[in-house]
Amino acid sequence: MKKAGIIRCQQTEDLCPGTTCIKVATQGKLAFTESGPVELVGIVSCGGCPGKRAVHRTRILVERGAEIIALASCIGKGTPIGMPCPHFEMMKKAITAKLGEDIEFKDYTH
Repeated sequence: MKKAGIIRCQQTEDLCPGTTCIKVATQGKLAFTESGPVELVGIVSCGGCPGKRAVHRTRILVERGAEIIALASCIGKGTPIGMPCPHFEMMKKAITAKLGEDIEFKDYTH
């Protein structure tokens, strides 16, 4: 079983407890269909707009064993508030540039 870390939007923390992200990851569904069920090593926020802390927090998740990093759907799709993060592409580019080829990246969870 692979290990994964999820980065979520700080703005949606008061609206969403992350249960759907946890469920799809641990059950190997939706974005995690290909990898199968995963063990979560952590769920952290991006650190707030414009997501500059996301790269550092990704590094921490990898240091704690994450083989997969996923940006939660609140960032890329705007779930549940219907407003995707305007910094999504910048965060994705910065994170993938730092990850290296050994770490799998997912740009959504559900």
